[in-house]
Amino acid sequence: MPFETVNSKVVRAHVGPQTPVLARRGAMLGYSGAVTFRPVHGQGRGVGGMVGAALSGESNPMMATEGQGEVLYGYKGLHITVLELDGSAPLVCEADRLLVHDAGLQTGVQFLGSGGLRQAVSGAMTGQGLFTTNVHGRGSVALLSHGGAFPLHLAGQQVGVDPQAYVGHVGQLSVDLAAKVGFRDVVGRGSGEAFQLRISGHGTVYVQASEQKF
Repeated sequence: MPFETVNSKVVRAHVGPQTPVLARRGAMLGYSGAVTFRPVHGQGRGVGGMVGAALSGESNPMMATEGQGEVLYGYKGLHITVLELDGSAPLVCEADRLLVHDAGLQTGVQFLGSGGLRQAVSGAMTGQGLFTTNVHGRGSVALLSHGGAFPLHLAGQQVGVDPQAYVGHVGQLSVDLAAKVGFRDVVGRGSGEAFQLRISGHGTVYVQASEQKF
């Protein structure tokens, strides 16, 4: 069953014997029914995935919720966006964005963009880390954002997005980090938009109404 939006900052998950969920640890606000909670480590990524998670910071403590009942989730008053994945394309986002998702969804760590390791290291050095979490399968997922997230639907065109405002994307999209650093940026008199994500293809990009990081 899809997650139920209570308000812009709280979501309700209906948990059953066949529908457990995984949530960010510390995100449970309240519950009813016969549900149990247990810590989950690594989410079955394997050794390579765990190394990637450690290097990238793409590793948040998760809690499995099982049994029968309803659970309310929220985190630090952040806004929540609920997405329904149909299995045709994965969701790509930062691990910090994940509030709660169906336990049947699979997660892993990947590089964002086509620039390879050199671009990823450059991104990490500038605070625009390019390591991301890939969520795939069929089910519900709730994402966190500052000020709420809005969709940009792409049908073959390209858009530029501030890396700090990027929440995630679903679809057949290509993402590259573009650096526009000139003399004014070096001396601190630039626009402050020295780095941009260039996103193109077919799919939906989710952008938050803020450049504030978690």
